[in-house]
Amino acid sequence: MTIRTRFAPSPTGFLHIGGARTALFSWAYARKHQGQFILRIEDTDVERSTPEAVQAILDGMQWLGLDWDEGPFYQMQRMDRYKEIIGQMLDDGTAYYCYSSREELDVMREQQMQAGLKPRYDGRWRPEEGKILPPKPENIPPVVRFRNPTSGTVAWDDLVKGRIEISNTELDDLIIARADGTPTYNFCVVVDDWDMNITHVLRGDDHVNNTPRQINLLKALGAKVPQYAHLSMILGDDGQKLSKRHGAVSVMQYHEDGYLPEAVLNYLARLGWSHGDDEVFDSKQFCQWFDLDHITPSAAQFNTEKLRWLNAHYIKQSDLGHLAADIRQRLEDRGVVVSEHPELRSVIDLYRERVHTLNELADAIAYFYHKPVMDVAAREKHLTPEIVPVLQALAEQLAAIDWMPEQIHAAIDHAVQSNGLKFPKVAMPLRVLLTGGAQSPGIDAVMTLLGKKEALARIHEGL
Repeated sequence: MTIRTRFAPSPTGFLHIGGARTALFSWAYARKHQGQFILRIEDTDVERSTPEAVQAILDGMQWLGLDWDEGPFYQMQRMDRYKEIIGQMLDDGTAYYCYSSREELDVMREQQMQAGLKPRYDGRWRPEEGKILPPKPENIPPVVRFRNPTSGTVAWDDLVKGRIEISNTELDDLIIARADGTPTYNFCVVVDDWDMNITHVLRGDDHVNNTPRQINLLKALGAKVPQYAHLSMILGDDGQKLSKRHGAVSVMQYHEDGYLPEAVLNYLARLGWSHGDDEVFDSKQFCQWFDLDHITPSAAQFNTEKLRWLNAHYIKQSDLGHLAADIRQRLEDRGVVVSEHPELRSVIDLYRERVHTLNELADAIAYFYHKPVMDVAAREKHLTPEIVPVLQALAEQLAAIDWMPEQIHAAIDHAVQSNGLKFPKVAMPLRVLLTGGAQSPGIDAVMTLLGKKEALARIHEGL
């Protein structure tokens, strides 16, 4: 059997973190077993589905590197197929027309709730042997309902949650086509999974309640039932459920916030799944390791600090050319034009051990390419009247040396020793003059990259 999994988002918003994890697990399971991963866009919610949301999903998948083997398939392009199957079900008696009005259904539910019963369709239009149906009203277009079994149970061995059994008496006759003829979500999913030969459905556990209905539909169609694995929800840092449409948890928001896709993918892999104590691994290793046995059935909790730690790791390990292309764009977005000198790769290499995100990196190194805004508090603290003459003398010495880290360091060290000072007393005000603030890597390395002309110009201008 060829393993075939699918990811089937609704294009009503961005690709959020929960959806991305579902896509990742489905993708990895297919890759692990040399199977196929199918992308399907469930766009039947015409009012809320947008082309922008479709593109956001595709962008998010591509940014994460989750390539698909087939698709994307769009449900709105499969309407003829759905209507064909509904017609067959009406012909063979597994579906029927229901003419109950919305008002009738509201009264029905109200009466059931007052009687302490679970609100459900009472089957008044369901054909039964010997049953006389009401006369068909002329002014009510019918919906189509699935003739759900009235006895027995629906059971499946969930690959995450274990054995689940639901009595058919808990399920009423599901609407599979609305009054305007458009098919409903649960019906489209079933036909799609059947036609696309999906063998394993990995999805969020908010779909558990849909599963017994879908299994009954598949059996009525004579289709093979896939295996299901329902993934637990993801909770936020505060223990509350993540909102699907919250901008801060959309995948592309992490790109904008300066996270590398490798870090996000690595972090998502550890949300509800584990491989011993391994924390850091790439997507290839993940696909080799991934199994369903080590997915936890309990909710996973998102930890922003853990993601930041992983991102810092990947920034340190990333190819400098790849980082430079990204950082150049982020700097240009800030209105900073990157010149040839100093070389961007060298500047990034100097700073990447000190940051957690690409935005932090871009902000930290911007001063190399434009005059920094001076931190007033840092200037008042470190540029004291006593230190200004020392820096003026140091500037004269620096003007006379070859511009190399060793000679720069020696000149600063001479200023420190000859004035009976400690190194920070000279280095800190130099940082303020050159970078605008009191935090930077080694001041001799910073000065080397800035270049002699620019470094001396900033020192003289600031004194």
